[in-house]
Amino acid sequence: MIKKQLYRDTQNGKLGGVCAGLATAFGAEVWLVRLLFVSLFLFTGFFLAILIYIIACLLLEKMPIQKQQQNSVYANHSMKTKPWQQGHSAEKILENITTELDEIDQDLQKIENYVISFSFKMDREFNKH
Repeated sequence: MIKKQLYRDTQNGKLGGVCAGLATAFGAEVWLVRLLFVSLFLFTGFFLAILIYIIACLLLEKMPIQKQQQNSVYANHSMKTKPWQQGHSAEKILENITTELDEIDQDLQKIENYVISFSFKMDREFNKH
């Protein structure tokens, strides 16, 4: 079993990133975790909810940059199977992949144009020596 560590996700968070970090760790939508926290805030007393949030903000480490980058790379390709889960619909994932493939195709065309150009041949000749 893979052990997930809790972090504060300050990149996607509104205050300290506690709710966003919990949503990332449990694979839930951020708005749902925020709704649960606001419910806790309203129904259990204001002081208790604020105290829990401050303690969580102090105890949880900020999410490392590598983990943030990894989450952002895979965020466009995660499919939602239940309404409360993070992710996108199949149509949105297909749209994201199509956009990325179009960008890769444009980059390959630029490389191909350079490789068949006269300047590439000249650069190669000068770099031989």
